[in-house]
Amino acid sequence: MKRFIYIITDRNRNNLHVGLCSDLLKTLEFYRQMPTLFFDNSKQLNRLVYFEEINTEEQAMERFKMVSTYTRPQKEKMIRPVNPDWVDLTIGLNFENGLRVRPQLRPSINSQRKAVTF
Repeated sequence: MKRFIYIITDRNRNNLHVGLCSDLLKTLEFYRQMPTLFFDNSKQLNRLVYFEEINTEEQAMERFKMVSTYTRPQKEKMIRPVNPDWVDLTIGLNFENGLRVRPQLRPSINSQRKAVTF
Protein backbone atom coordinates (compact mmCIF):
# COMPACT_ATOMS: atom_id res chain seq x y z
CA MET A 1 0.00 0.00 0.00
CA LYS A 2 1.33 3.43 -0.93
CA ARG A 3 2.09 5.96 1.77
CA PHE A 4 2.84 9.65 1.50
CA ILE A 5 5.22 11.81 3.51
CA TYR A 6 4.21 15.44 3.19
CA ILE A 7 5.09 18.89 4.44
CA ILE A 8 2.30 21.40 4.80
CA THR A 9 2.64 25.04 5.82
CA ASP A 10 0.60 28.18 6.40
CA ARG A 11 0.33 31.08 3.97
CA ASN A 12 3.25 32.93 5.57
CA ARG A 13 5.46 29.82 5.68
CA ASN A 14 6.02 30.20 9.42
CA ASN A 15 5.17 26.61 10.35
CA LEU A 16 6.30 23.45 8.61
CA HIS A 17 4.28 20.38 9.61
CA VAL A 18 5.44 16.89 8.56
CA GLY A 19 2.84 14.17 8.17
CA LEU A 20 2.32 10.58 7.01
CA CYS A 21 -0.84 9.33 5.32
CA SER A 22 -2.18 6.76 2.87
CA ASP A 23 -4.54 9.12 0.98
CA LEU A 24 -3.03 12.55 0.43
CA LEU A 25 -6.15 14.19 -1.02
CA LYS A 26 -8.34 13.07 1.89
CA THR A 27 -5.77 14.32 4.37
CA LEU A 28 -5.58 17.72 2.69
CA GLU A 29 -9.38 17.91 2.68
CA PHE A 30 -9.30 17.18 6.42
CA TYR A 31 -6.91 20.09 6.97
CA ARG A 32 -9.24 22.29 4.93
CA GLN A 33 -12.30 21.27 6.97
CA MET A 34 -10.56 21.63 10.33
CA PRO A 35 -8.42 24.76 9.88
CA THR A 36 -7.81 25.44 13.57
CA LEU A 37 -7.18 21.88 14.72
CA PHE A 38 -3.43 22.26 15.26
CA PHE A 39 -2.95 26.03 15.36
CA ASP A 40 -4.99 29.22 15.74
CA ASN A 41 -6.63 31.12 12.86
CA SER A 42 -3.52 33.04 11.88
CA LYS A 43 -1.51 29.86 11.33
CA GLN A 44 -3.87 27.66 9.34
CA LEU A 45 -2.05 24.82 7.60
CA ASN A 46 -3.37 24.94 4.06
CA ARG A 47 -0.44 24.85 1.62
CA LEU A 48 1.09 21.55 0.55
CA VAL A 49 4.70 22.34 -0.39
CA TYR A 50 6.33 18.89 -0.50
CA PHE A 51 5.40 15.23 -0.66
CA GLU A 52 7.00 11.85 -1.32
CA GLU A 53 5.27 8.67 -2.40
CA ILE A 54 6.65 5.54 -0.74
CA ASN A 55 5.59 2.00 -1.62
CA THR A 56 5.94 0.17 1.69
CA GLU A 57 4.64 1.08 5.12
CA GLU A 58 7.91 0.25 6.87
CA GLN A 59 9.97 2.50 4.61
CA ALA A 60 7.40 5.28 4.95
CA MET A 61 7.50 5.08 8.73
CA GLU A 62 11.32 5.20 8.77
CA ARG A 63 11.34 8.18 6.40
CA PHE A 64 8.66 9.95 8.45
CA LYS A 65 10.67 9.50 11.64
CA MET A 66 13.76 10.86 9.93
CA VAL A 67 12.06 13.90 8.36
CA SER A 68 10.22 14.67 11.60
CA THR A 69 13.53 15.16 13.38
CA TYR A 70 14.85 17.59 10.75
CA THR A 71 15.37 21.21 11.69
CA ARG A 72 13.67 23.95 9.71
CA PRO A 73 16.73 24.65 7.49
CA GLN A 74 16.94 20.94 6.65
CA LYS A 75 13.26 20.85 5.68
CA GLU A 76 13.70 23.97 3.56
CA LYS A 77 16.64 22.27 1.86
CA MET A 78 14.30 19.38 0.95
CA ILE A 79 11.57 21.68 -0.37
CA ARG A 80 13.54 24.22 -2.43
CA PRO A 81 14.92 21.88 -5.16
CA VAL A 82 11.45 20.53 -6.03
CA ASN A 83 9.31 23.58 -5.21
CA PRO A 84 11.47 26.73 -5.22
CA ASP A 85 8.51 29.15 -5.17
CA TRP A 86 6.68 27.21 -2.42
CA VAL A 87 3.50 27.03 -4.51
CA ASP A 88 0.57 24.97 -3.30
CA LEU A 89 0.88 21.50 -4.87
CA THR A 90 -2.74 20.65 -4.07
CA ILE A 91 -3.90 22.27 -7.31
CA GLY A 92 -1.84 19.87 -9.41
CA LEU A 93 -2.98 16.87 -7.37
CA ASN A 94 -6.64 17.81 -7.78
CA PHE A 95 -6.16 18.24 -11.52
CA GLU A 96 -4.37 14.90 -11.85
CA ASN A 97 -7.03 13.15 -9.77
CA GLY A 98 -9.76 14.65 -11.96
CA LEU A 99 -8.09 13.20 -15.04
CA ARG A 100 -8.00 9.74 -13.49
CA VAL A 101 -11.67 9.83 -12.52
CA ARG A 102 -12.88 11.07 -15.89
CA PRO A 103 -10.54 9.69 -18.56
CA GLN A 104 -12.75 10.84 -21.40
CA LEU A 105 -13.46 14.51 -20.89
CA ARG A 106 -15.03 15.13 -24.29
CA PRO A 107 -17.10 12.76 -26.40
CA SER A 108 -15.98 12.07 -29.89
CA ILE A 109 -16.91 14.77 -32.39
CA ASN A 110 -17.64 12.25 -35.12
CA SER A 111 -20.35 10.51 -33.12
CA GLN A 112 -22.30 13.74 -32.73
CA ARG A 113 -22.20 14.90 -36.35
CA LYS A 114 -25.48 14.91 -38.17
CA ALA A 115 -26.10 15.24 -41.86
CA VAL A 116 -27.32 18.65 -42.87
CA THR A 117 -29.72 18.79 -45.82
CA PHE A 118 -30.97 21.84 -47.65
